[in-house]
Amino acid sequence: MNALKLTAVGTSTGVVIPKDVLARLNVAKGDMLYLTETPDGGYSLTPYDPNFAAKMDKADDIMRRYRNTLSVLAK
Repeated sequence: MNALKLTAVGTSTGVVIPKDVLARLNVAKGDMLYLTETPDGGYSLTPYDPNFAAKMDKADDIMRRYRNTLSVLAK
């Protein structure tokens, strides 16, 4: 478990994330992280946009249902 320290950043509050955690998340300065609430009341920090994942699931569904139509249109 890693303890994260809250620090002042201008008039806001920031979190210092250790280098090893950044490496495991495969992120660097300037990248986006997403904080989502888990069903058990906790939080999850991830580099993957959950809204993007939902949109891709919808796109996969559309492409699966209209595979023949999309194939004809691609010619």
